[in-house]
Amino acid sequence: MKGLTTVALLMLLLTAVAPVRADGWEPVLHSHEQGPELLVAVDKGKQALYMFGRRSPLAVLKSLPCTTGQSNGDKFEQGDLRTPEGVYFIQGRLRSGLDWELYGDVAYPLNYPNPVDRIRGKTGSGIWLHGRGKQLVPRDTRGCVALSDPDIDGLENDLAAGLPVIIAEKVDWDKASGPDGAMAEKLAKRVQRWARDWSLRSEAFFEHYDPELLTRSGIDFQWFRDRKRRIFSSHPWIDVLVTNVRALPGPGYWVTWFDQYYRTGSLNSAVGKRLYWQQDDDGSWRIVGREITSAAPDLKDLYLEQRAQELQPLVRTWAEAWERADIQAYAGFYDSDAVQDGRRGRENISQYKAQLWAEKNPQTVKVEDIRIQLHAMGLAASFIQTYRDASGYEDKGRKTLVFQPSAQGWRIVNEQWRAL
Repeated sequence: MKGLTTVALLMLLLTAVAPVRADGWEPVLHSHEQGPELLVAVDKGKQALYMFGRRSPLAVLKSLPCTTGQSNGDKFEQGDLRTPEGVYFIQGRLRSGLDWELYGDVAYPLNYPNPVDRIRGKTGSGIWLHGRGKQLVPRDTRGCVALSDPDIDGLENDLAAGLPVIIAEKVDWDKASGPDGAMAEKLAKRVQRWARDWSLRSEAFFEHYDPELLTRSGIDFQWFRDRKRRIFSSHPWIDVLVTNVRALPGPGYWVTWFDQYYRTGSLNSAVGKRLYWQQDDDGSWRIVGREITSAAPDLKDLYLEQRAQELQPLVRTWAEAWERADIQAYAGFYDSDAVQDGRRGRENISQYKAQLWAEKNPQTVKVEDIRIQLHAMGLAASFIQTYRDASGYEDKGRKTLVFQPSAQGWRIVNEQWRAL
């Protein structure tokens, strides 16, 4: 052993301990597009902690010795001295009031018990990823995961709130996307469908949930459904954007997490959200638990950017229908109760335009500098409009179209113009 570093000797000590029963969770981590950029994985059998990065493919960035619970197996009840197995997330950072010998100078609380843990009746709390002031000894905590103080300090820039932490009896990894890649993509699409059904204020929204298991995880389904229905009936529109969807498998479940931007009327809300999924008796994946977290700071800007990608082409297509004098296509852009410079209703707008175009056929409808902004009625598309008809009449002004989401897509609910 001559020439080995202290860390190497410690790694050798920790991996040479007597093997434990291999009846715990033993995931294989795969490389896929829905995987997180960074991921911590704890191998209880090897008493090792890995920092993975999604570097096309998944790659081990760091490998460090750690110590876990004094008793073998998955945690089930408070005081059993076991380290839980599953997918967890860092909740924050503690730097004061710590017993240095036991916890070192920093601790990162994990979200144990997560919603699936609660469904399974697991108890206990206070599971941390923390430092250790004293010598690191295998299986020496009351259920936490501990690293030496220098090692955990070296991870400070990476151990942020929201970072996923997989804890398992054995951890392996594969450069291929494997079956997890297909499943992660499927659930990412389900999340988008869930958001669309929410935006549509549809009863289909509730079919994404497992009523019994959601209630057991801590969210009463009947209360949740009744509250959502009241919101659906009291608001003319809702728009929900989800972005940056990530997904990981746990023991018997999956967890997806993403940023969510929610709008209705004058209310704008940005949150992070985690949805926990399990298969029902029919094999369908349904939401059984939910957690709310902080969202990315620039989510409003991202929302406007993505909606602009939808609305700017729509404005141009609307102008093209006008320029062609295609009254059916033109009218299809408007809500049935739309207001256009004092005229109310799609039918009245259509009649007015049809009569006007019969007398003075449009020749040019040019739109420039389309800008998308938040509006209490939805989203406002403001732009410079130049119009010319067959009689030689021409005008130029700023047009504002207010779009509102509907089951048929974005529809114009208000239109205003002022001359320049």
